[in-house]
Amino acid sequence: MTTTLSQLTWSEARVKPRYRFVIAALILAAHLSIGLNFFSVTPLLPLVIDDYEVSRASASLLIALPTVVKALTGLPGSLIINRLGLNRSFTISWFMLGMLAFSPLATAFPAMILLRLLYGLGAGLMMTASASLIMQWFPTKEVPVINTLILVVISLGVAASISLAVPLSNAMTWEAVLGIFGIIGLLGAIAWALLGKTGSTTQEASSLFTLRDVWHVFRNRTIFLLVVGDALVFIQYAAVTSWLPSFLHESRGLSLEQAGYITSILPAIGVAAVLIGGFLSLRVKARRPFFIIPGVIVGLGGFGSFLLTDLNAIYLSVMMIGVGTWIYQPILLTLPMQLSWMTPRKITVVWGASLTIAGFGMFISPIVVGASRDLLGSFIPGFSVWALLAWSLVLTGVFLPRKSRMDATA
Repeated sequence: MTTTLSQLTWSEARVKPRYRFVIAALILAAHLSIGLNFFSVTPLLPLVIDDYEVSRASASLLIALPTVVKALTGLPGSLIINRLGLNRSFTISWFMLGMLAFSPLATAFPAMILLRLLYGLGAGLMMTASASLIMQWFPTKEVPVINTLILVVISLGVAASISLAVPLSNAMTWEAVLGIFGIIGLLGAIAWALLGKTGSTTQEASSLFTLRDVWHVFRNRTIFLLVVGDALVFIQYAAVTSWLPSFLHESRGLSLEQAGYITSILPAIGVAAVLIGGFLSLRVKARRPFFIIPGVIVGLGGFGSFLLTDLNAIYLSVMMIGVGTWIYQPILLTLPMQLSWMTPRKITVVWGASLTIAGFGMFISPIVVGASRDLLGSFIPGFSVWALLAWSLVLTGVFLPRKSRMDATA
């Protein structure tokens, strides 16, 4: 008999039910650290290029390589966590996130690359391990709430780092700015060592991944559409977040500070969009509009962000990308869990595969945009490729099976 997510038990929380709030705080702090350090270097790329004397394509590796490492961690993450243990995995992940605190000591470009790679590995393990920890500590009805809050704190972290990076760099070196954001990881590692607890039972989600598992899940039409559509939207998101500040500075004559502020609207408005999306998902039963409408919004905003020249139109386009990218996320996380054939092991495959597919795309997209600027003298060809592909979210909604067909066995 298939064990659905709603039938999971939460072990340690039965012994100390209130302690789950401490666990929730640690999980949210971990994802805040991930958000703070994800795109923190993007507004500073012109300074990085000047100080290290590297090309734009090379500078893109500071964003792209952590992303691809995080992607590579996605599918085998369960194996690593099972081998190390959940508690140790969280501790190690925290310390790897905290290695960015040593950014001021990275006087050479390869050293900075190494620190960013450690961050990517720590983020990948942290995000994979969090699913199992949430299942252990929280009853089913609270899981959507935790998932929504995770999205919110990641968005807040990204928004804060992008908007504050340049102003802080005016008062100190840009390496010191990255170090400040990284310190939170070290503090989190200490907090987890003192307060972190994992359940005493092993969940099915800790089972090892196999190619057969992936195939059985991905042959389901619903899962395929959700994962691919979402991945292509975030691939555009990575491209725009990585290079829009530089584009606006070079092509629209804005200061780096103003360009960074405009780009910070993406995750900032994402906070409100996630909350609205979470509320609507509880009130609206239809699922297709949650993908079709955001797909149109993010598609139009993507092209408008680099084709329009009016400052107000650019603001509006960036807001559209932020809303379109984030508003459907709560239903995206919840919908696979509602399928009748879904199990903890299969949902872990979905999360891991989604992280891998989106991660590889987010590794490639900043490089393509940076290379297009180096080779063609313009960011527009690179931006255009990913803006076009982001329209796939509309197709996800159009071809998403109705509920009766969604429940077909994978």
